[in-house]
Amino acid sequence: MNKYQALWNYVKNQSDFPIKMTFEQIEKILSFPIDHSFLKYKKQLNEYGYNVKKISLKEKFVIFEKIL
Repeated sequence: MNKYQALWNYVKNQSDFPIKMTFEQIEKILSFPIDHSFLKYKKQLNEYGYNVKKISLKEKFVIFEKIL
């Protein structure tokens, strides 16, 4: 299990897409702050049929979308 598994499980259990989440919301799910490794691990989400559409470091949010 990787360190972002809890977030991937959360995303795949949602029904409305796209999902816009703040870094704070994500960190509550993960129980740790997002770090640079998120950029590497986000590719794993594709295996679940989802991807990261946008990451805003300035506004501190991530948009997840379902792959059609």
